[in-house]
Formats: sequence, C-alpha cells, structure tokens
Amino acid sequence: MVKLLSYPISVIYFIFFGLTLLVFHPIQWFCFNVFGPKAHEKSVYALQFCLMRCANILGSRFSCNNPHTIESDRPLIVVTNHQSLHDIYPLTWYMRKHHPKFISKIELGKGIPSVSYNLRHGGAALIDRKNPRQSLPALMKFGEYIEKNNYAAVIFPEGTRSKDGNPKPFQTKGLEILFKKIPSALVVPVTINNSWKMLRYGKFPAGLGNHIKFTVHKPIDLATFADKKELIETVETTIKNHIEH
Repeated sequence: MVKLLSYPISVIYFIFFGLTLLVFHPIQWFCFNVFGPKAHEKSVYALQFCLMRCANILGSRFSCNNPHTIESDRPLIVVTNHQSLHDIYPLTWYMRKHHPKFISKIELGKGIPSVSYNLRHGGAALIDRKNPRQSLPALMKFGEYIEKNNYAAVIFPEGTRSKDGNPKPFQTKGLEILFKKIPSALVVPVTINNSWKMLRYGKFPAGLGNHIKFTVHKPIDLATFADKKELIETVETTIKNHIEH
C-alpha cells in the first residue's frame, strides 16, 4: 500500500526536484560570473536547503546531532559512510559554515543541471576511479586546496553507496592522501542513517516517510595520531558502530 502511494507522490517530488536544479543552474552561473566564488557558494547552500524542502514532499525529514564545537579556522577532513545521493545535500547544508567540498566521480561533472556546475566551479575533486594517473594528482591538489583555505574535505571511503545501509569496507588510499596533504586538519567522523531508504524501491518510486539522521562524532586532531592506519581504523569503527540496522 505504501509503495502504491509513493508513485503519485514521487512524481510530484521529482518534478519539484528537477525544477529546483533547473532554476538554480542559471542562478549559480550568474553568482559565479558576476559576483564571484563567495556569492556562488551562498547560492549553492540555498540550493541544498531547497532540495531538503523537496524531500519533505516525500515525508522525509532530516536531523543532525552535533554536540561538539568544531573549530572554523582550520581545515577538516569529514569522513562518513555513504548510503545515497540524499547524503550530500543535507550534509552540505549542515556543514556549510566549514565550506564543505566533495570528492566526486568525474562522470558527475557533466550533464546534471546545478550539480555538475557546482562540482566544476565549487572546489570539488573530480576523479576517475579507473585512472590512478588522473585521480591521485587530483586528490593531492584537492588536499592542498583544503589546507590552504581551511575548508572541509568530505570523503566517502566506501567508494560507492550502500544500497541496504550495511557499510562496505573502507578504502584507505584517498584518506592517506588527504592526511598527507592536509596535515593541520581535524578529522570529523560522521554517521549517516536511513538515507538508503529513499531508494529502497530503486530509482522510482521513492521511499516515503524517512528520518535521515546525521551524527557528528568527536573531532580528532590528525597530528595526534602518528599511526595513520590506526586512525583510519578508529574512525571506521566509530562510524560503523552508530549505523542503525
């Protein structure tokens, strides 16, 4: 019954979702080309807020539990599990004061209104997972950019999303590069729950009535861990121990 109900509601949702991307594409272009990167960044945050309101059509709601005071004058490496595309826009909104920048597959840099434009012009790292000669230098340059500007690098170490919420093993290479290139960073583990349920039926229809939760764990000063493998294991364990099953 719920799945049947989701068909007409999903049609309405996708119309508003698509219109939001279409409307914000020229807004981003105008902000970037007329007023510069800071104005563009503000337009991107407005886009994330509107996408969250679109998800409300599906009965989705979002919450972020962050009991920690995170310094805003130093770079961050935000490490999180990955359940769906619905991880990205609320996480961007909740972390906006830290200027979150994402590592994304290169294919997303073209063809998607608003999304592709932001990835190309907003400071993201676009990597070709099948080509280390492209991806490794791109990650290094990205890390240097984060370190220089005191921004937040957001990385999904699983490499691809979990379709059922069960986490995949962390791939460590990207984290190791970021640790090397952003030595003054705070490492911020984040656990995401329930966003996979919005895709429980596949791409269509969308799942209804989900509470998507973001839990921000205690930041870790990267410099205090001499053994970076131990740090990765600590972060991975922290994130996975808070995934709801």
